[in-house]
Amino acid sequence: MPGSRKQGILPYQRLKELAADGVITAEPSLTEEQFQPASLDLRLGRKAYRLLSSFLPEHPDTFGPHAHWEEAFQSDLVMYDMDITDGAILEKGHVYLIPLLEHLRLPKNIRGRTNPKSSTGRLDIFTRVITNRNVGFDEIRPGYEGPLYLEVVPRSFTIRVQTGLTLNQLRLSSGRPTVSDTDIRAIHRKTPLLYHNGESNRPNKPLPAGKIHLNRGLFLSVDLQGSPDSQEPIIGYRAKKNSHVIDLQKIGHYSALDFWEPISRHAKNTLLLEPEEFYILASKERIQVPAGYASEMVAYEAACGELRTHYAGFFDPGFGTGNAKRKGTQVVLEVRPHDVPFLIYDGQTFFKVVYEKLSSIPTQLYGSALGSSYHQQGLTLSKHFKW
Repeated sequence: MPGSRKQGILPYQRLKELAADGVITAEPSLTEEQFQPASLDLRLGRKAYRLLSSFLPEHPDTFGPHAHWEEAFQSDLVMYDMDITDGAILEKGHVYLIPLLEHLRLPKNIRGRTNPKSSTGRLDIFTRVITNRNVGFDEIRPGYEGPLYLEVVPRSFTIRVQTGLTLNQLRLSSGRPTVSDTDIRAIHRKTPLLYHNGESNRPNKPLPAGKIHLNRGLFLSVDLQGSPDSQEPIIGYRAKKNSHVIDLQKIGHYSALDFWEPISRHAKNTLLLEPEEFYILASKERIQVPAGYASEMVAYEAACGELRTHYAGFFDPGFGTGNAKRKGTQVVLEVRPHDVPFLIYDGQTFFKVVYEKLSSIPTQLYGSALGSSYHQQGLTLSKHFKW
């Protein structure tokens, strides 16, 4: 495990210090539940703005001399606004902008990055954070001072949201925290990062260090076999095109079969993905994230652009650890093919994980002690569903 570093993702205790110092502020105040081992959950504010389209307020001559979203709220880009304090409906396929409750005043040596929370991605809710005068989504420049805004596009389901709900998370870092391929292989030899899955005779056998696939990150594959102990295993789920509203405040409330079609294993261990359908699948391998590191699934698309393999994917320190009987945890994939049908097969390289160093060991790790929803997941839908 690494000791204290000058560079890296800031851990739980450092995020708490920054909040106490006024670097991260909010009204109402931040709550203990927002602080994760290496990230901070961001809360929806009091209003949602229905937009004509997505947009980045980069250029000063678009909305005024400051190019702030405050000017955008008065422009033709906004179709209408609504109060979400007591809850409101966001329609499938529409673009919304919601100011967040949190405000940043970053030092010049600290930058931010955001990503959807796991439940957000598994519901096919496309989200990304916007800051004033920025050229991209989800990246927060060093020294940024200002509000945060969340663009929300429900893709498969109409949803109900409310002020205080958390759809995205923020992590802060300094320097260059990315772990090189050489170091990933060295870490794997000492503390295995990948384990075999679905083989009852070797539940804790790590993949050999020489056989893991690295290229500016660690590649993993897709599981289309499912459990070897089941005669007709389920290997994925496809979102139904027509379903009722999902209230994101309700946990374990909705019947999964009202919203999802289970996909059984094919005799050839293949799956034909249909264009613009949304699928939930799982990784062939089980992954671990040691205490001094975090990891992120990076966008991995086919060269011709037919396939997007995920929308969420940040793993806090401790993900996949803490279970001596079965080490590692499968990664759940949110998959949407584009343009043409796309055939995939069991064990196909499907996505990539980048590991990053933390500046110090967090005093809280991902797992049951924090009430983490997916710390021992297999092929798992979002926490809103029951069977």
